[in-house]
Amino acid sequence: MASAAEGDVGAAVGLTRVLQWAFQDLSLNNLATSLGASEQALRLIISIFLGYPLALFYRHYLFYKDSYLIHLFHTFTGLSIAYFNFGNQMYHSLLCVILQFLILRLMGRTVTAVLTTFCFQMAYLLAGYYWTATGNYDIKWTMPHCVLTLKLIGLAVDYFDGGKDKNSLSPEQQKYAIRGIPSLLEVAGFSYFYGAFLVGPQFSMNHYMKLVHRKLTDKPGEIPSSTIPALKRLSLGLIYLVGYVFLSPHITETYLLTEDYENRVFWFRCMYMLVWGKFVLYKYVTCWLVTEGVCILTGLGFNDFDENGKAKWDACANMKVWLFETTPRFTGTIASFNINTNAWVARYFFKRLKFLGNKELSQGLSLLFLALWHGLHSGYLICFQMEFLIVIVERQAASLIRDSPTLSNLASISFLQPFFYLVQQTIHWLFMGYSMTAFCLFTWDKWFKVYKSVYFLGHVFFLSLLFILPYLHKAIVPRKEKLKRME
Repeated sequence: MASAAEGDVGAAVGLTRVLQWAFQDLSLNNLATSLGASEQALRLIISIFLGYPLALFYRHYLFYKDSYLIHLFHTFTGLSIAYFNFGNQMYHSLLCVILQFLILRLMGRTVTAVLTTFCFQMAYLLAGYYWTATGNYDIKWTMPHCVLTLKLIGLAVDYFDGGKDKNSLSPEQQKYAIRGIPSLLEVAGFSYFYGAFLVGPQFSMNHYMKLVHRKLTDKPGEIPSSTIPALKRLSLGLIYLVGYVFLSPHITETYLLTEDYENRVFWFRCMYMLVWGKFVLYKYVTCWLVTEGVCILTGLGFNDFDENGKAKWDACANMKVWLFETTPRFTGTIASFNINTNAWVARYFFKRLKFLGNKELSQGLSLLFLALWHGLHSGYLICFQMEFLIVIVERQAASLIRDSPTLSNLASISFLQPFFYLVQQTIHWLFMGYSMTAFCLFTWDKWFKVYKSVYFLGHVFFLSLLFILPYLHKAIVPRKEKLKRME
């Protein structure tokens, strides 16, 4: 029995070495140049797609093996991917994983452990941003580290909840609370799982352990029949990838900074920002759809059965593609985009601020946290400040239309609805592009120049509505309707 186990460990180590040697021998610089991409971007894409053969290897050779072998496989393959992309800088993630394990073991299920984890992991990430940041979008070790930071903070909170009385926890907290004591190998496997190490998605330790113990399958105890659902998400990701590859040479954020853009007529500047704002998100959509397919293939995407007894594979979904493409509302885009990160912030940050007694303050602090989590550039703060402003105004506008009989009747006229939809979508994607301008240009001198060229249209439009809509509500909504709402 021992010799068989040693053979399995040796096979896993051998696979890791083969992966590392293969990575080092690839002449990627020339290939990246011929494709018009950076070498780091090509390495990232290769690493994301590499999840599929690794998932197939797991399904066919490791699914029925002991859990420690699966943890080893995830750890070694994740570390290999980290080395392939970032070389010796992989030590940053390894150091944080080991220190996090020590925090859990030495401090136990205490508030001190949670606060220490939050402060240390966020400080490490922000220090990494400070020392590596440039004025451009660079793929460096901080990119997967921001995913890891949330994962380790969530681990500490769930471990803390696991020490509480079950009745004192909400149903959601009961679902994620960790009752056992994770080993270093389990924490490492959870952290380095190849299907989510680079770009997410987020998932809990409990969900990961269900995968290792063969519980995430539509056929109890057997390999999940998830190949078709996985290929569907992969195919969708490839469609977005092709679209991005064809459009990226022609629609760039650098054009926003050129004199040619500045000298164009105002409507052209706005329309270019609208189209670019929609298109620039495709690179994120591509990565998330492809990695979701990997998670589904392994079984991590299994999310129980629906009311008809059909297996659901959306546990790791980071995108609701149909909603993303069709919603005319900013809140709809937020609900369809980077779903697992938003769910993480809601679960571990927003809801934990309930003691403040102010929902908008909690939301504002959550968006501030998200901005800092993305990086130290001022553009992130401006982007999430715009998101906060837009969501408040959108809620005010929806309330006004709902409470006003005149506006409600007008909005319900069927032959006018396509026109309203077109207007909404135009406003939606124009100001989504406006917000993304700061997010993608990073530094104040760049985004300020672009905002100045469109006369700070987004800030003027939404700040004006923020002050005007409450007065319109008082003027338009009849008093009896207000009283009815209060009842």
